Amino acid sequence: MYSYTYDKNTGGILLNTSPTGFSKEPRPVYAAELDILGFDKYWKYDRQIEFPYMWAEANNYWYRGTLVAKLKGGNLYTAPEIIIPTDENGIPVSPEPNGKQLRPIDIKAMVEANREMIEIIEQTTVKKILAIYKKYKDKVDLFHVAFSGGKDSAVLLDLVKKALPKGSFVVVFGDTGMEFPDTYDVVEKTRKECEEEGIPFYIAKSHLEPKESWKLFGPPSRALRWCCSVHKSAPQIMKLREITGKNDYVGLDFVGVRAHESIARSEYEYENYGKKQKGQYSHNSILEWTSAEIWLYIYANNIFINEAYKKGNVRAGCLLCPMSGGISNFMRRSNYTKEIDEYVQIIKDTNEWDKNNKIDSETYITSGGWINRRSGRGIYGNIIRYKESTENGVISIELINPLSDWHEWIKTVEAKEMNYTVKKTQNGWLIQISELIMKENPAVGKIFRQAFRKAAYCSGCKVCETNCKNGRINFESGKAKITDCLHCNECHDLPGGCLMYNSLKIPQGEKKMKAINRFDDHAPKLSWLVSFFKNKEKFFDDNDLGPNQFTHFKLFLRDANLIENNSYSSFAEMISQIGWETDTAQGLILINLVANNAQLEWYVKNLEIGVNYSKRTAEDMLLAIEVKKKAAQSVVRSFKRFTETPLGTVLHFGYVTDDGSLVRTKCSVSDPRVILYGLFKFAEKCNNYKEFTLATLLNDSIERDGVSPTRIFGLDREDMIPILIGLSAKYPEFITASFTHDLEKITLAEDKTSADVLDLFKEEYTNG
Repeated sequence: MYSYTYDKNTGGILLNTSPTGFSKEPRPVYAAELDILGFDKYWKYDRQIEFPYMWAEANNYWYRGTLVAKLKGGNLYTAPEIIIPTDENGIPVSPEPNGKQLRPIDIKAMVEANREMIEIIEQTTVKKILAIYKKYKDKVDLFHVAFSGGKDSAVLLDLVKKALPKGSFVVVFGDTGMEFPDTYDVVEKTRKECEEEGIPFYIAKSHLEPKESWKLFGPPSRALRWCCSVHKSAPQIMKLREITGKNDYVGLDFVGVRAHESIARSEYEYENYGKKQKGQYSHNSILEWTSAEIWLYIYANNIFINEAYKKGNVRAGCLLCPMSGGISNFMRRSNYTKEIDEYVQIIKDTNEWDKNNKIDSETYITSGGWINRRSGRGIYGNIIRYKESTENGVISIELINPLSDWHEWIKTVEAKEMNYTVKKTQNGWLIQISELIMKENPAVGKIFRQAFRKAAYCSGCKVCETNCKNGRINFESGKAKITDCLHCNECHDLPGGCLMYNSLKIPQGEKKMKAINRFDDHAPKLSWLVSFFKNKEKFFDDNDLGPNQFTHFKLFLRDANLIENNSYSSFAEMISQIGWETDTAQGLILINLVANNAQLEWYVKNLEIGVNYSKRTAEDMLLAIEVKKKAAQSVVRSFKRFTETPLGTVLHFGYVTDDGSLVRTKCSVSDPRVILYGLFKFAEKCNNYKEFTLATLLNDSIERDGVSPTRIFGLDREDMIPILIGLSAKYPEFITASFTHDLEKITLAEDKTSADVLDLFKEEYTNG
């Protein structure tokens, strides 16, 4: 809510009445963290555990208002480098003069100095919680606080206690089975405290043990976060159904989400419906709180502090998470070595690259190989249980040693008119159906495929059961039992239809991958592009490029659709008219490049927006997919060349840091027609399937030939909704998009193509 300064007198934080922008999220630093990082080599301090010594903002350490250290690098096995700033004379900054001992923060004095502001923040939030309770008390079956054992949920619970009458809410801890050991200590203390106060406290946990599920599904990754559904969401829903006695209960969840935690969360609203869980309400009661306010409240109200924070962990969460990295991973392993290494060993055991000596285990882990997994390719010993092929107009689906009974899952499909056949085979089943029938019934056809995928891979994770509000799916001894299905298709609202299938699938019938190293250290330069657009046709006969440079530049121009048959293309002429150095022109070019060029496609698919990838990390990622070392080095070097063209300087595709790290950034796209062009190119690459949801568009875990414009340009849901609505209003002959409640549908016109979208530009810029 409010901005802060560091108080030199107390060593603490001092709030002021000015509203804050995006907070730097300060956190207290205790002796244990200083020891783990090796600060004892630089500073003197007591090993007391009660009071912190300083504050950290990301990787910067502040002592009584002075920046005294920075951290750089670090990974699961390697400590980050400590950088001590110097003064104007080049002398290292010392927290205390003459190397004296660090003074702990005066917590009592800090709290008193902020007492009035803390009370204002508290009262404001308590009123919000009470207001939402009064608004929904007659509309929902249950109010519940989502408790994680972290600082935010601890503060939230305390505020809800102050706001609501006893007996009006329950507390649910979602136990993933992968929590920090220190978190379980906090949970137990909180459970006892709630029981003493007459507040029901429940623990929701999957019947699957995490280490077993990691082996079943393969380790989770950034694109395949099945773990959140299996170990968090599904158990909580099952527990709330148990509490209410209803499959279709309506609840309101008090959630400790804060806008200042991330850019994505900064777009959240206080009250929402269906965003956290379908059909349920959520209230982000502490949405506008900063971490400074969170910690002040904790100290002022003597709330249990998870010891994990004192050990330098920024967040309390799962032991090994694909969304974390760098210093965070180092701190986790330093504190919980035995527990972390058990999961690391599973990654090693399931890593086929290591088994085939493509890349060593440690490199695979530290380079992010495991967190970038997008399919079952690379999982050692992965058994293909579902195969699909088409021949002579007949689609054949093979179930090979399926894990469950297809007779149950087919009940979820309205398949009366599908006219399929099923034959028993030696090790499973063969299902055959006309390709024409599937094309004529695309929606049912999709569900039809997914039913058999479920049959092939169902492990009884119960996510399908939790999706079914009608209570038609139950698991008996781990096997699905479906009764009187209403065909709502909610159980099919999962990536690929089944989380385990989606995690283990191996793309079939794919073309041989084009060589990723398309430019061999001859990626285009800005001067080449200037010459090309200036000279047009003359460029081919009059240029300063060497033979290899010219050959590789033509590859770029061809893949960008800027030349056709070694001549200046009509697309190039249009780009020239638009202004080739504008973000609009560069956006259109980038879409073509990603569609046609394996190297640009790799950058887009594998480099996450805003993440720094060191040269070594990027090279190791390429080595992990069997790119030769020299080619991998070339691909990494070429990235800088691209970012020095308008792709980087105008469109903001990415940049290279001073230390050589690769960074992809959110692009600046001013003309929404660029996105429209990207949508049609995406659809055309995906077998011309022109009807999909925004969720599908944003789901990068789906294995497909097309690349979504959301991925290409780094756009999220909040970016896309106004763009899609605007396009639908202005170009209804091309696209319709609707977003009402939980329903969202994007439909591209069947009689239009990406070339027709380009005509919109030609009409404006070239007079047809």
